[in-house]
Amino acid sequence: MAVNCRPPDAGGDFVATSSRRTGSLGRVAPDRIVVLERSREISFSFEAMLDYHGGGSPGGVAHAFKVMQRALPLLDAGGPVERREILIETAFGGPGARDAFELVTRAVSDERYSLEPSLTRPQDGRARERFVFRLRRRDQTVTVAVRQGFVTDEFIDLTRRDDRSPNEERELAAMKSDMATRVMSADAAAVYDVVTAAWR
Repeated sequence: MAVNCRPPDAGGDFVATSSRRTGSLGRVAPDRIVVLERSREISFSFEAMLDYHGGGSPGGVAHAFKVMQRALPLLDAGGPVERREILIETAFGGPGARDAFELVTRAVSDERYSLEPSLTRPQDGRARERFVFRLRRRDQTVTVAVRQGFVTDEFIDLTRRDDRSPNEERELAAMKSDMATRVMSADAAAVYDVVTAAWR
């Protein structure tokens, strides 16, 4: 059944699809991220995450979506995971990714989301080095890093420039939109590589 959900700190309405856990139901639907809230399945689309964030950083929202598509199935092979059991660490400080993770996992509110500069991978180059995410659940840990072709040096240069002109602001907005389209158009495995996966 479909239910309208609005967290107390949400900036806008979104729709989450909810159903009882059915075992074989996919952990990640093709266009949705599926998690559990106290054994009840809820799912979130990219559009829901973008609405929750507010739209300023669509590229970051898209990256978080693909990270969850890539990593969540590795945290539990038997079905969707309890969203409040997921811990997230990243070298990437963008607000779009943070808000997307918060909507799906409530990790920011529950203090299970942290910035970890030590995850930076200089060997991947300036454009990609911070797009690294480590997700933990119980004894499982998965670390993923963005592949080539999804973040450019030009984008990084422009985001780090403090004195952007109006034209540069428009250029940056276009770059963010283009990135989101490029990321969302690709399979999660094509966007993010599994760097490490460990189970104890």
